[in-house]
Amino acid sequence: MQRRQLPKAFVAYLDSQAAVDKKKKIGTTGYCMGGPIVMRTAAALPDRIGAGGSFHGGGLVTDKPESPHLLVPKMKASFLIAIAENDDARQPDAKNVLRSTFDAAKLPAEIEVYAGAQHGWCPPDAAVYNQVQAEKAWDRMLALFKTALA
Repeated sequence: MQRRQLPKAFVAYLDSQAAVDKKKKIGTTGYCMGGPIVMRTAAALPDRIGAGGSFHGGGLVTDKPESPHLLVPKMKASFLIAIAENDDARQPDAKNVLRSTFDAAKLPAEIEVYAGAQHGWCPPDAAVYNQVQAEKAWDRMLALFKTALA
């Protein structure tokens, strides 16, 4: 199955569940490699995905023709992109590219570098877990979901 078909298949599976209200938008999140998957899902299913969160997402902006940031014009979702400080140091222009891309698409996006947070800071069992910044990111995600999925 091609990469762009996976999000559709997953959401079709969710939509087949009796507990899922198909009239409501979906919020989705991804950590590390899951960040690009969130963006691909939002682009593949713009009428179903209402909010996306990427936590220390890797490869959101690349020079490749399949770079996730190039999919933003296909989306209708609001986003939270929480960037680790050391990821920002490795790719300092990514946040600016993301901001301008979301702005051009007229989509709300909170894009922030989390000071002192290292790649992988969100999971409590990670060696670089940063409780303060992880809780901040979680709170921002909940606020996004509350407004974008209402």
